[in-house]
Amino acid sequence: MLLWLVIAYLLVSIGIGLYAAMRVHNARDYIVAGRNLPFYIVLAMVFATWFGAETVLGISATFLEEGFRGLISDPLGASLCLVLFGLVFARPLYRMNLLTLGDFFRVRYNRPTELVLSICIVVSYLGWVSAQMTALGLVFNVLSGDAVTMNQGIFIGAAVVLVYTLFGGMWSVALTTFVQMIVIVLGLLYVTWLAGDMAGGFTNVVSKAAAEGKFEFLPTLDAVDMLAWIAALLTMALGSIPQQDVFQRVNSSRNERVAVWGTTLGGVSYFFFAAIPLFLAYTANIIDPQMVARYMEEDSQLILPNLILGHMPFVAQVVFFGALLSVIMSTASGTLLAPSVTFSENVVKGFFPNMSDRQLLLTTRITVVAFTALVTFYAVSTEATIHHMVESAYRITLAGAFVPLAAGLFWSRANNLGATLAIVLGLGTWLFLELFVPEGDIEPQLFGLAASAVGMVVGGFVGPRTHHRPHAGHHHAAAATHHLAR
Repeated sequence: MLLWLVIAYLLVSIGIGLYAAMRVHNARDYIVAGRNLPFYIVLAMVFATWFGAETVLGISATFLEEGFRGLISDPLGASLCLVLFGLVFARPLYRMNLLTLGDFFRVRYNRPTELVLSICIVVSYLGWVSAQMTALGLVFNVLSGDAVTMNQGIFIGAAVVLVYTLFGGMWSVALTTFVQMIVIVLGLLYVTWLAGDMAGGFTNVVSKAAAEGKFEFLPTLDAVDMLAWIAALLTMALGSIPQQDVFQRVNSSRNERVAVWGTTLGGVSYFFFAAIPLFLAYTANIIDPQMVARYMEEDSQLILPNLILGHMPFVAQVVFFGALLSVIMSTASGTLLAPSVTFSENVVKGFFPNMSDRQLLLTTRITVVAFTALVTFYAVSTEATIHHMVESAYRITLAGAFVPLAAGLFWSRANNLGATLAIVLGLGTWLFLELFVPEGDIEPQLFGLAASAVGMVVGGFVGPRTHHRPHAGHHHAAAATHHLAR
């Protein structure tokens, strides 16, 4: 019965997504929802896209094992990223009226910079989207009592997300995510309230967790430990900023104020609400310590689903798994669209500059299908945990893309030579250390970030100053022309 109710919920989500697809008339509608989304939708998308499988299943399992010290990257780093993006980056990027972040690198620098960094951005999504597909497989496996294997569940989940993302693009992501956010918030609050009562109340749970040192998050005064802590924070906080999904939500906003505050408050909401799965996971440690001990050895990501199935009434099971599916699908759809848009707009279109709007829309949809196949294959073939897949996703963008983006927006001396040196030194240093010194005391991507900054500074002072400043890209001009024609 529970499985059939979940299937019904999936069908409703597909229906909402296909209804939203009726609003798609061109590539701009598909990619940025016509830049017409209100504040509450943008906030919901920012919150729900980041509140994914890793938040409910991944970081909750990590919290049981390592406490807050294991969560520096997410939720602390992830929330910091969204707040920084909203307060610092959203306004100047929104004013440029571009389709993708890759467009910025072309407008501010040149085509080679656009191509390389767009590919980096696409690659960075492989782990994140695969984590959502893995989580969908896990849910179907648990709900079916092993009748559906993990891999079969991954294929089913990928097919569901593909259907409504493929046809509706950003409009489907926006409407389904808004509905899913309501289910996420109400569902998790209800289940957590029940679990708290079963565990002896809120105060009992928090005091036991504090007594075990679960709330300690600051590094020791040891230099190596401090650098590792900083690396974990910066990888997510800065490495997630040059990402198409965050940019796409900002760029889909109805106006500048919505872009800034929808993103900022979405980040704040994510930080506080991410505490709910942590509390829920620790109640499992009190309610059924034997079950927790067993799954800590087998697969800690299964603790929460089995707590709900083994100790909660049927209504709570329906609510929890509905919320969990909402969490996963909202993230999966948004993170599936973002790299597909980047690839079609900034990689393919660069080789075919005369591509029509209709051809761009078709290319983007084909890319969505291809990327879904790629992440699904990765999900069934990797043994990495959900949290690790997400945590590793942003190393390449931290090392290669953050400095060219920040310098391009806020440093007048940033130029093509600086961007080239930043990319070559940043990615080169990171890759060398990742391949040959992976177990060093300091994370390779931190060296990559420092090398990238050095490259930009050297290039900025040695190379010629560029005269073009980031005001608007070709899509802004095209939009103005279209408006005048009307």
